[in-house]
Amino acid sequence: MARPARVTPDRILAAAAFEFAAHGFAGARVDRIARRARVNKAMLYYYFRSKQALYHTLLRAVFTRAAERIEAIASGGGAAPDKIDRVVSTFAEFIRDHEFFPAIMLREVAEGGAHLDRQTLRALVSVPRAFFAILQEGAADGALRPVNPLVAYFAVLAPIVFYLAAGPIRREVTARRLMNLGALSADDFVRQLQDAVRRAFAQDVSARTRP
Repeated sequence: MARPARVTPDRILAAAAFEFAAHGFAGARVDRIARRARVNKAMLYYYFRSKQALYHTLLRAVFTRAAERIEAIASGGGAAPDKIDRVVSTFAEFIRDHEFFPAIMLREVAEGGAHLDRQTLRALVSVPRAFFAILQEGAADGALRPVNPLVAYFAVLAPIVFYLAAGPIRREVTARRLMNLGALSADDFVRQLQDAVRRAFAQDVSARTRP
């Protein structure tokens, strides 16, 4: 007789990610999460005392992992423009690795962050904070022009989130021959966004040399 799969918090979190992305916080059901994770509700509540605790744990883990990747770029070697390139590709890779994330966050944006507590928000802001450090470094050494860091952050992140989140719509539009939205691959999108961001943030050397 086959032994049951070992229960781990990560397995429950993976099931929760699917459920929250599909139904939002309000529509998510603990019994569906338990079934997908192949655990009983008592075991789920053993690891996570409530649906809210499960949701917060999931988001904090995602924000923390994202921040760690951006912090590694910020503290690593290379010029600031090259670091910005790596941030763009890292954001895209991260969101592709966490396909549930755009749906959850777009719901939270639409609902005004109603389900984000202080600790989860603290984890969230660690991501832009790491990005801001790269902008400050680049502005200080003259490699990047001074820009509002929040505007810069959303100029990088928002196109990636919406492009990847809208994948099913692009495929449907293309399949119905309404418009060919399949010609641009995700990799091409990232490369063109890197080029656009680099141009937008680049220091205007000519302006500094004008009389």
